[in-house]
Amino acid sequence: MRTAAAAAAILIALALQTTLAGLVIRGTAAIDLVLIVVVYIALKSGPVTGLVGGTVAGLIQDALSNPILGIGGLAKTLVGFLSGVLATQFILNGPLPRFVLLVLATCLHAAIFMGLYVLLDLRQFPDPVPAVIGQALGNGFVGVVGFQLFEWLPGFVDRRRAGRFLKR
Repeated sequence: MRTAAAAAAILIALALQTTLAGLVIRGTAAIDLVLIVVVYIALKSGPVTGLVGGTVAGLIQDALSNPILGIGGLAKTLVGFLSGVLATQFILNGPLPRFVLLVLATCLHAAIFMGLYVLLDLRQFPDPVPAVIGQALGNGFVGVVGFQLFEWLPGFVDRRRAGRFLKR
């Protein structure tokens, strides 16, 4: 994945995440679009690009939404790097392995994020398990569908162009 495409994907995910955050009803599991994009970048480009993408995306997201700068950045950095490492070691092309990776990435991100907040005594999370499970399943579903659409779209456009060319 090229740098410009990765940067554009991160910016689009950040814009959608901040725009849609106000529309989500309180108490429901929120989907982390930025985390999904970071995992996709790591899957396609490897651990170093996943690390850089996670760092940039996490720090920008922290600057836009969190009072403490760097906790989300660190969490997304580690998730991006580890997702890239797993992608180099295992075949993660099918929907099921990608779903499992997104669920694990979401749980790891939540553990790091919440763990650092609790460790620094900045915030308490009374019962985070249902929210994390809901977010993990939501991220897995939206991520797999998004990955499939993103990989299917260029071929669809090419087939449409070829079909128009043949009809002339």
